[in-house]
Amino acid sequence: MANPARLEAIDEKQNVRVVIETPKGSRNKYAFDPEQRVFMLKKVLPEGMVFPHDFGFIPSTEAEDGDPLDVLILMDQPAFPGCVVQARVIGMIEGEQKEDGKTQRNDRLLAVAESSHTHSDVRSVSDLNRSLLKEVEEFFVNYHTNDGTKFKVLGCKGPDAAFRQMKKSQRRAA
Repeated sequence: MANPARLEAIDEKQNVRVVIETPKGSRNKYAFDPEQRVFMLKKVLPEGMVFPHDFGFIPSTEAEDGDPLDVLILMDQPAFPGCVVQARVIGMIEGEQKEDGKTQRNDRLLAVAESSHTHSDVRSVSDLNRSLLKEVEEFFVNYHTNDGTKFKVLGCKGPDAAFRQMKKSQRRAA
């Protein structure tokens, strides 16, 4: 298997490539292991808790936590682990997490699949229904609470700030 973590982050149309790790509706959290080049089951969420949207990463990036940059992607139907989806970045949820007494940034980019019909008019987080954004923010807070870590939402930024964050992550990975 080719290493999806090493794919180009941006295509010729300036869309990002998102490697799906965990599909919408899944209790299973999968993570790509670049050394073994396989998707591993990382954990199982508690009964009644599922990923609200497909979750993955942008290849050839490195976030402040040392992992590829996380992305939550809005699509019409769930994909599958390993699927590469062309998407446009619409913003990001700025967050920090506290674990073992250490606090570090852990921002999540938000994107829309280029092939999406349902979200075809969404260009920025400001185009989203506020309740959908709140649902996503609360998911990340609860997700980390189950791990014994604390996640704090610092704010939400639009596509320009998110794209700058992605560019910084590309430089960090180079």
